[in-house]
Amino acid sequence: MENAEGNAPRRRGRRPGLRPKVRPVESEASAEPMPFERPALRPQMRDDDPRVRAARRAAEIRGHVGPIDDGVDEFAAPPPPEGWAYEWKRHSIVNQEDRTHMTSLRHKGWEPVSTSRHPEMMPEGSGNEPIMRKGMILMERPKEISDEVRNMNLRRARSQVQVKEKQLTNSPDGQFERTHQEVRPKINKSFQAMPIPEE
Repeated sequence: MENAEGNAPRRRGRRPGLRPKVRPVESEASAEPMPFERPALRPQMRDDDPRVRAARRAAEIRGHVGPIDDGVDEFAAPPPPEGWAYEWKRHSIVNQEDRTHMTSLRHKGWEPVSTSRHPEMMPEGSGNEPIMRKGMILMERPKEISDEVRNMNLRRARSQVQVKEKQLTNSPDGQFERTHQEVRPKINKSFQAMPIPEE
């Protein structure tokens, strides 16, 4: 339908010659790198960044503490040097040093273990102080002395049992011996756990 001037009616929309030019997609192999590179979303962390220091310190702590677990025995002693024995001994009661007990331990050959030998067991800067935890002190003495004392205590305990057994089997003067099966005391030896009182 033509208007009064004789021209064809105008069509709505874009002109045919004004269409946007679409750039052909090139394959990834033939694509050249674009001159503009996108900046990193996260800036590079500096050495003085607190997060870097925190991560580094956490790695150090895990290195000498091991896995963090509530069930770890805090009185687990490190392996002693060859020929020596380690034991935890009482040092203080209610934050008061037990000097009499410490003197007795020194007479028996026990000496404090220095922090310089196991620095991981004490705070930094402890120097040559003894290793202490909750009123206990880590002490050492030659292993052969500890073995002698242990054997002596074992002989003493066995001797006490033998004395009691003899008291049960012996009979007073003028009486028959208690060796017959019907009158001989029956002694049973066994080990059992001691009951733990509930608090």
